[in-house]
Amino acid sequence: MASIKIAVWNQSTVLNDPVVNAAAPALQIQINRDFAPVWGVDADLTFVPKAQRPGAGFWWLVVVDDSDVAGDLGYHELTDQGLPLGYVFARTDQQAGLKWTVTASHELLEMLGDPDINLYAFVQTGGNAGTFYAYEVCDPCELDDQGYAINGIQVSNFVYPAWFEGFRAQGSTQFDHQKLIDQPFKLLPGGYSSVLDIPSGLGWYQINMPAPEGTQARKMQPPLGSRRERRSRTRGQWIKSKP
Repeated sequence: MASIKIAVWNQSTVLNDPVVNAAAPALQIQINRDFAPVWGVDADLTFVPKAQRPGAGFWWLVVVDDSDVAGDLGYHELTDQGLPLGYVFARTDQQAGLKWTVTASHELLEMLGDPDINLYAFVQTGGNAGTFYAYEVCDPCELDDQGYAINGIQVSNFVYPAWFEGFRAQGSTQFDHQKLIDQPFKLLPGGYSSVLDIPSGLGWYQINMPAPEGTQARKMQPPLGSRRERRSRTRGQWIKSKP
């Protein structure tokens, strides 16, 4: 039994409770079997239907329609107990031809990898200069077809700790779960990473690898309330959700 408990809470109008509940076992397998042995962080998932609310002490993964519909939650970034919270924008995924289960997997793994959205890897580029790479474990390899299926449910690919270790030689170890990346800090087509250059004074910005022609990528502009959008704001602007 893991110490971290996460409620997969359906608040979507485009996905009914049975659909969301049916995806939860595959997400649980990915965390226990694939993610925890590599990253050393495990969690137990509990599905929570629309008519109920998560119990005390749970982190939340809230399935909503899109960032506008999420206004019911006030675009909040923490649970009402001040614990980590992630969003899945199901209708936005559907409209873009993307699988919402990949988004759910993406958000779950990134919550576990960096729950307070404050971890970074630093690469010195000379003198006092360098680049911070945000610890977002799915962004570099986030396209649907770069992921894999668990019991028929598509989930996200994710990078291994070695991806953040600049001393690693090309091809020297495994850098992502699907073995598609062969060196540190490499982005797959459609992937991205939030970076901060020091002492450039540019502030946080995003670097991208264009997706293959004809492939639908996820939005480069982070949705309001998403992890990427929150990372660019000061912690004093974060507020708690009131379900």
